Amino acid sequence: MIDESQNQDREEGLALAPKFDADGLVTCVATDVWTGDVLMVAHMNEEALRRTIETGEAWYYSRSRGSLWKKGESSGHTQRVTEMRVDCDQDAVWIRVEQNGPGACHTGRQSCFYRAVPLRQTGPVTLEFRNADRAFDPHAIYGEK
Repeated sequence: MIDESQNQDREEGLALAPKFDADGLVTCVATDVWTGDVLMVAHMNEEALRRTIETGEAWYYSRSRGSLWKKGESSGHTQRVTEMRVDCDQDAVWIRVEQNGPGACHTGRQSCFYRAVPLRQTGPVTLEFRNADRAFDPHAIYGEK
């Protein structure tokens, strides 16, 4: 159990003390340094966080593959980190990145957030495409899925 002084240090102190979840991960939000657009949400384990800090390039942990990966290792669409922040209780990371290449999303889009949820509706919800044009052909880069 964390005592009050440990919480205070994590919330107000200057030491990086990530609060990893039960799977050893923190959520990471990546935004475009120039536009402010959210590009993607991913996860980092301790090694991905360390490598990102050490290299200035975005590293993540893939829950589906169960492995570490450097953004762009398959596509060439890398992310150079210009700033990294942690939230108040250090269980989430925000990185501002220079996205190198036409897109951050494995679907071929500039951002993973290309569908909007209409608000103030009842019943079934139908998503709406927003800025959903493909920036690249994902099959040409990643192969058939």
